[in-house]
Amino acid sequence: MSEDYQLEPSLQNIIDQKSLRWIFCGGKGGVGKTTTSCSLAVQLAQHRESVLLISTDPAHNLSDAFGQKFGKDARPVDGIPNLFCMEIDANGSMQDLVNMGAESAGPLNGIMQDIALSIPGVDEAMSFAEVMKQVKSTNFETIVFDTAPTGHTLRFLSFPTVLEKALGKISEISGRFGPMLNSLMGQAGGAGNTEDVMKKLDETRETIAEVNKQFKNPDLTTFVCVCIAEFLSLYETERMIQELTSFEIDTHCIVVNQLLNPNKSHNCEQCSARSKMQQKYLEQIGELYEDFNVVKLPQLTNEVRGVPALKEFSKMLLTPYEFK
Repeated sequence: MSEDYQLEPSLQNIIDQKSLRWIFCGGKGGVGKTTTSCSLAVQLAQHRESVLLISTDPAHNLSDAFGQKFGKDARPVDGIPNLFCMEIDANGSMQDLVNMGAESAGPLNGIMQDIALSIPGVDEAMSFAEVMKQVKSTNFETIVFDTAPTGHTLRFLSFPTVLEKALGKISEISGRFGPMLNSLMGQAGGAGNTEDVMKKLDETRETIAEVNKQFKNPDLTTFVCVCIAEFLSLYETERMIQELTSFEIDTHCIVVNQLLNPNKSHNCEQCSARSKMQQKYLEQIGELYEDFNVVKLPQLTNEVRGVPALKEFSKMLLTPYEFK
């Protein structure tokens, strides 16, 4: 692709795509994905009636970024109309989901729990289901995810498929052995039956199937890759893009953070060497991702913390920064 036809180095395309409901921001740890996701959410809030920014990263940096305490319930961000934040501990929700129907199922719960936990990846996948259940109970126009580092993110995005398979297997087992389990439960004095538990599991499976379908629809979902111009970060980005493609999840935007000004680095030997290295990797990014919107952001002298700083930084996601 010639330079004349390269895509705009901006995330304006995401702002303009009104149909988008799910937007993920992710990358290797320490590359500025939380700053990027917060800044994108700030811009989206100016063009949407309601935007929810969710952290699924155990580090939960949203509170630090905005200078405001957030928790598991959606709370409005002070100073930014239409923007809400949540910090979810996905893993903490596993026990609640495994215990579906526990009060009525009695001994059955232990059997169902053993079956559920025997399926690889189902614990994290069930936690994902809880996140989705909380999100779907809200009516936000757009949801932005500040995800955990790359490996966790890729597992997170594969959970809908894992969970669909797992719940289908549990449903099959229940169908074959349900009468026997009911009989055993009755002998042990249990008050419920397998139908109570399976009804809840089937409801969860329907929700996850719907979300999975939406994730694979480029009109509804996209993934913004965040990186820095270094070998390991680019390696992670390429791996992530390949995985996203295999999951059928759209990705066409890359944000490259922490770039030094090549025009002002010559007075510092270390800065000059680092800038040359960055320019080399920027050229590789240009060659590898010519059909992506590649946003280049500068290394700043101060941290991007607090609403005023995020508002200012967010402008650079839409208007290409010029290194003078």
